Amino acid sequence: MNRPRTTVPLELQRRWWPWLLALLALAGGAYWLRATLGGRATAAVESAKRPAVPVVVATARAGDFPVYLTGLGSVTAFNTVTVKSRVDGQLISVAFREGQLVHEGDLLAEVDPRPFQVQLEQAEGQLARDRAQLEDARLTLARYRELRAQGVVSQQELDDQASRFGQFEGAIKADQAAIDNARLQLTYARITAPISGRTGLRLMDAGNIVHANDQNGVVVVTQLQPIAVLFTIPEDNLPPVMKKLTAGEDLKADAYDRSDQHRIASGSLLTVDNQIDQSTGTVRLKAVFQNDDGALFPNQFVNVHLLLDVKHAAIIVPVAAIQRGPRGTFVYLVKPDHTVTVRPVGVGPTGRTDASIESGVAADEVVVVEGIDKLREGTLVQVREPERDTAGAKPAA
Repeated sequence: MNRPRTTVPLELQRRWWPWLLALLALAGGAYWLRATLGGRATAAVESAKRPAVPVVVATARAGDFPVYLTGLGSVTAFNTVTVKSRVDGQLISVAFREGQLVHEGDLLAEVDPRPFQVQLEQAEGQLARDRAQLEDARLTLARYRELRAQGVVSQQELDDQASRFGQFEGAIKADQAAIDNARLQLTYARITAPISGRTGLRLMDAGNIVHANDQNGVVVVTQLQPIAVLFTIPEDNLPPVMKKLTAGEDLKADAYDRSDQHRIASGSLLTVDNQIDQSTGTVRLKAVFQNDDGALFPNQFVNVHLLLDVKHAAIIVPVAAIQRGPRGTFVYLVKPDHTVTVRPVGVGPTGRTDASIESGVAADEVVVVEGIDKLREGTLVQVREPERDTAGAKPAA
């Protein structure tokens, strides 16, 4: 015999559903809360177990930031002269040492002066003879004028005597020119420095016969003080340079060695070339250096840093602190709890060792400059002292 089927009324089922849903929601919330708190606790434990990363830090500072344009250049002498003899003769002495600093007018070498001395004496003797003849012609002309007044001599004879007197006057001028030329040749026998500078290697020894048309000359003298440097910058950087020059501002230029680490000399921009090299897209500039210590040498390779502007009250951090990622530039900022956070920054003009920050970092905030490769958001760090550079600190850009 079958039992009768028990059925739940429909209204009773409707009453249970809200309670069932609330119970399920409560159970799900408890599970989520437990998982979240447990995950955070686990992360906290793992973070506590992970050792702090040693880093070197720097404090952002506010100050004046120089803006430089850099270019490759070479040292060029303002004047280079190949000293040659201006007369023919035997070189009897060389008065300079190779590599000696000489001044304009210093004796460098001497050609045998005796032939020119003889020519001078001959010219002076000829002048003395012609002067005596001129005096005789003057007296004779005076007598002829008296005789002509008495009708003793003809006008033709008087005219001839006046012409003779004029010839001797012309001879006197020619004799004086010959004397001046002989004296000049005698002066040329002394070969002197045409400019102040440094002598090169001797090109001719004493005892050789020199000629005025010799190609090699006796020595090359190069002016070293002051000295010039020719360097190039991209054509896009030319407008601000020309603006400064047009305004009459003096642009400072520093010359660094081949490694671009050590400053050799300081000078100023002299001029800009009148055309751009289309093949390279650069323009040549010329700077002048006093070079009192002789640190710059002709044809020497240098790196030139041209001071274009100075940003005042700029936020400055080391270049090593600037990092680049898919989302742009950023720095690792050290928080008071010794953890780091990623801070996006806007980078302004950059120098050799420092960079100016347009946005993202304030003065006195601490950024990481070494040990960055092991960092990520929230990493615990330990500040350590930087390693000392035994070679010396690099000069600021």
